[in-house]
Formats: sequence, C-alpha cells, structure tokens
Amino acid sequence: MSEATDRMVAELRDFGMTYPGAHGKSPWPGHDDLAVNDKTFAYLPAAGDPFSLSVKLPYTGEVELERPYATPTAYGLGKSGWVSFRPSESEIPPVERMKEWIDQSYRAQAPKRLVKALDARDD
Repeated sequence: MSEATDRMVAELRDFGMTYPGAHGKSPWPGHDDLAVNDKTFAYLPAAGDPFSLSVKLPYTGEVELERPYATPTAYGLGKSGWVSFRPSESEIPPVERMKEWIDQSYRAQAPKRLVKALDARDD
C-alpha cells in the first residue's frame, strides 16, 4: 500500500473513532478494525497492507455491489448486508463516500442509545 493509501486509511480510522463508543479492534493479524460495544462496524487493513474496506450497508449495499471491486463479505457476512471493497489504487473511491459507508455501518451495528447520542451531537 502506498503512503497516500496509508494516510487515507488512517483518516478513515480517525473518522470512525469519533463515533460514540467507538474503539479499535484487532482480532487477527492484518486488521485494525473499528468496533462499537465489541461489534465491528468497519474492517480496515493494518498499515502497509493492501487497501480493503468491509462495512455493513443495509440500505445501499445492493447498489454498491455493482462496483467491479465490491463483493459480499466472506464468512456468511454478505448475507447480513456486509460488502467488501478491494479496489486497485486507481479505483479507490473518494474518502467522503467511504465515510458515508462507515457511518451507515456504525448505525447498523451500534446500540440505539449511541446512535441517538450521535444524532444529538450532529444537531
């Protein structure tokens, strides 16, 4: 992964960590994920690894799966609305789009009280 891609992943991770109750989770090598109440809401690569992002997209997943670099997430997670993105360096979507995916995934995974706290913060 390039330095620019590492910086982008760090930006996505920092963004996700601003959500109420968000914390890091590294269940196995090569992952530096985002979780809330120990439930992962974004699978991100560790620094230096190829770019990938897996998020739960209950509302836009079907449309996002039309992207050539998107697939249902393995281990049966795809059946629950999880989408994995593995674009080449030239295909990486805009950071703002990926932040929207992280937001949608957080809202799908977080307890309602934390989503309410997030919405109150944004008012």
